[in-house]
Amino acid sequence: MSSINQNKRTILVIEDDKSISNFICTALQSGGYIPLTASDGEQAKQMLASHGPDLILLDLGLPDMDGIEIIKWVREWSSVPIIVVSARGREADKVDALDFGADDYITKPFGLSELTARIRTALRHADRTSGSGAPGGETVTVGDLSIDIGKRRVMLGEREIRFTAIEYKIVSLLAKQVGRVLTYDYIIKEIWGPYASSDNQILRVNMANIRRKLEENPAEPKYIVTELGVGYRMLEK
Repeated sequence: MSSINQNKRTILVIEDDKSISNFICTALQSGGYIPLTASDGEQAKQMLASHGPDLILLDLGLPDMDGIEIIKWVREWSSVPIIVVSARGREADKVDALDFGADDYITKPFGLSELTARIRTALRHADRTSGSGAPGGETVTVGDLSIDIGKRRVMLGEREIRFTAIEYKIVSLLAKQVGRVLTYDYIIKEIWGPYASSDNQILRVNMANIRRKLEENPAEPKYIVTELGVGYRMLEK
């Protein structure tokens, strides 16, 4: 009986287009992953329950159900990383997928280097936050930027950056989920509470102040980028 290499990560590809599924699976095998496949929602649920993959690549346009239903169902019992790979490029679709619990969103057509980079980021984030979540003393480093979560200290090279309380909360929230897109609504609710207005003007003002303090050229940010119409992402470098 052959055995699966326990050091390899399993990735479930939920995609009804067989040519795309085969293309992704070949790339995953080349990258050292073990691909599993499902062509519709019900098969995906069976595979998820029986195999417990390390990550899910999900197409939203499934023949028997919308992929959003898969995200909702998975998030009732699991925090396994979910990367949406979809032809739907509307901002509303991206926001819905991320708000319901997807970790990332890639629009078709996509490059394999981008896909594998997103997979590595999602798996690293899952490894860091498994169990009790990010430890209080964690330090997140992005290039010359260092955020000491425990000491609430932000360094840019040798220089300490002074933030207001709200600005620091935003920076640390993005740092704790480095590499992930956080939607505007998610950030607003986490920083200002569940009953805060969904108007993101106050968030944009604070982000502009943050970028002036962090970025050499705020118009071309190196640390925190805008996913237009969706939210913000702290780059992982």
